[in-house]
Amino acid sequence: MRYAIQRLAQAVPVFFATTFLIYAMVFALPGDPIVALAGDKPLPDEVLHTLRERYHLNDPLIVQYGLYMLNAVQGDLGQTFTGQPVSELLQGRWAVTAQLAVTAWIFELVVGIGLGVIAGLRRGGIADTAVLAGTTFVIAVPVFVVGYTAQILLGLNLSLFPTAGVDEGWPVSYLLPGMVLGSFGLAYVARLTRTSLIENIRADYVRTARAKGLRRRRVIGRHALRNSLIPVVTFLGVDFGNLMAGAVVTEGIFNLPGIGQQVFQSIQLQEGPVVVGIVTMLVMVFIVVNLLVDLLYGVLDPRIRRA
Repeated sequence: MRYAIQRLAQAVPVFFATTFLIYAMVFALPGDPIVALAGDKPLPDEVLHTLRERYHLNDPLIVQYGLYMLNAVQGDLGQTFTGQPVSELLQGRWAVTAQLAVTAWIFELVVGIGLGVIAGLRRGGIADTAVLAGTTFVIAVPVFVVGYTAQILLGLNLSLFPTAGVDEGWPVSYLLPGMVLGSFGLAYVARLTRTSLIENIRADYVRTARAKGLRRRRVIGRHALRNSLIPVVTFLGVDFGNLMAGAVVTEGIFNLPGIGQQVFQSIQLQEGPVVVGIVTMLVMVFIVVNLLVDLLYGVLDPRIRRA
């Protein structure tokens, strides 16, 4: 419990520091969102002044941030410059991006660790070489190339997966974009698992377990693999937040109405409240996931929670 409280206390200043930096950077962008809202039609000075006062654009940055956080802790992420609540705008989009991220994360977890274990146990063999070559190729190819190629080959030509939209629901509509989004993380998970497993197999405690006559499966699964998963858990925890935040390209290719698509549109329209609201939620996802990863550390290695 003390270990969990310490990690939770460390997360509080991180949340406020990151959200302040994000808020400052978004509202430091050039251009006037009120003027951009009017388009080519100029607004009277009185209207400009009224709208800037309504959205506190004339207040100092620290005052704007304080008002925003005061509302945010009560569940109010503000309004767009057209008067629509940000939480209402994001309500349906969060589910799309969350389902896409979960699909990609499961793909990374299952396939990535599986390939890493196979490569680590057969170091120098055909399987190891194939995994290293395949993951290098995936890392080297841009995501939009992988996305469009998978869409054409697996979606259009072979008709194995839907090519766009979410009409068929989860998981069918999310399988192909999830594999595309998770392919890069999968490559890193496989390589990290392989390296960590090879390192732990040579450790003294594994040799001791073998000398005691334990079965190979028990030695690998109970001792070597468990300790090998510590760096993998770290990566998977951080990468879940990356999957949530980095789905802009994938959502664009497969026409998924998620928050990545909304961020792109909001930046184009200079809708600062929407961008800040989305990123604030993503920061909370990062913090919660990293807190869970820290707690899982203590399960995998009791020495960490005793430190």
